[in-house]
Amino acid sequence: MRRPGSILILTGAGISAESGVDTFRDKGGIWSQVKLEDVATPEGFSRDPAMVHAFYNARRAGLAAIEPNAAHHALAKLERVHDGAVTLVTQNIDDLHERAGSRNIVHMHGELTKAFCATCGAHLLADGDLSADLVCSACGHAGGMRPDVVWFGEIPYHMDDIYKRLLAADLFVSIGTSGAVYPAAGFVAEARAAGIRTLELNLEPSDGTPLFDEARHGKASVLVPAFATEILAGI
Repeated sequence: MRRPGSILILTGAGISAESGVDTFRDKGGIWSQVKLEDVATPEGFSRDPAMVHAFYNARRAGLAAIEPNAAHHALAKLERVHDGAVTLVTQNIDDLHERAGSRNIVHMHGELTKAFCATCGAHLLADGDLSADLVCSACGHAGGMRPDVVWFGEIPYHMDDIYKRLLAADLFVSIGTSGAVYPAAGFVAEARAAGIRTLELNLEPSDGTPLFDEARHGKASVLVPAFATEILAGI
């Protein structure tokens, strides 16, 4: 693959699954264990904030036992060494990209390690468990803190910035995504319409595979390091 200047990379659950992060949509994933309307909607949070906090507190605590894998590290090296811009747009709410060393990251679905204050709009680090009576350190009000996660029915973060970066890229790469969740599922069509090269790296064909210029299927821990090596070698 000839060396592109600017690269925009979309990552989904498949890149973190090999590290042991629970997926949502796969067989046996989180949505087969809990009802999404109970823990991933504003309405569910209004009905039972304690249950929602407990769900995300458990997932946040679980991150401590999980480490970035070869795919995360390969993307961090690509960002560090490549002589063009490398932007990671992730649908994941874990912090594995950061811990691998990536810095140019856009979390479109929020971050498990942060809290959002619905009272003042502050995005704050979540150092420990969140609760319904937690006081916001920015505004001093209690009762407005929630996980900084985009729920169903809410608009993903940073969409204007993402589209701007996408349309400025020479290459769009989708890694470990189902191709079923919009607006991210529409990025490949946007890229194609703009004449941007597209590549899918996924465990198996996604809903959007036919739209990509090239698709490679297998484990992210194998495909992503190989892709990064190709780019850096200018193949």
